[in-house]
Amino acid sequence: MRVSPRLRLLRPLVLGLALASSGGWLAASASAPALLDFTLNRIDGEPQALSDYGGKVLLLVNVASKCGYTRQYEGLEALYERYGSEGFAVLGFPSNDFGGQEPGTDAEIADFCRSTYGVKFPMFSKITVKGSEKHPLYAYLTGLPEPIGGEVQWNFQKYLVDRSGAVVGKYPSRTKPEDPALVARIESLLAAAPAQ
Repeated sequence: MRVSPRLRLLRPLVLGLALASSGGWLAASASAPALLDFTLNRIDGEPQALSDYGGKVLLLVNVASKCGYTRQYEGLEALYERYGSEGFAVLGFPSNDFGGQEPGTDAEIADFCRSTYGVKFPMFSKITVKGSEKHPLYAYLTGLPEPIGGEVQWNFQKYLVDRSGAVVGKYPSRTKPEDPALVARIESLLAAAPAQ
């Protein structure tokens, strides 16, 4: 069934109203939950509240082990090592939504990331980032107003989050972690004082 562009624009609003009226994850407040209100399982299966990252600048990335962009793990880890002590974290969310490029189990993904790219940044359990089974975190991200909202286009799409938990930027897969504009934006956000 073909959906008109006008109806596509209303989808996040309709989704939000439906979830709120059904007692879903939006019902806790009059508006959508803050990004830091979500809890997900780490790749080792332990629950992790994103609120534990409050006051940090975050880069959320849907990742995959068998993608043309997989080499970005190296750059993501370099960012994490370079700025981690200043209050920055990369959060990786494996997803098998694009071309079946993340078929492994959480244990296999963790082993691949550690042994191939030396990944130490926080990795989470594999989730779905598009379609009807989309994880609530990604329903939140994709439901934000444009230019940040909109469907995830491919593996290694990046969302930049400021110290207050506000999503302030979206970067396509082709934007490398070492991209000068992305690095400058991260440095600018790190220089800003944390919200009190």
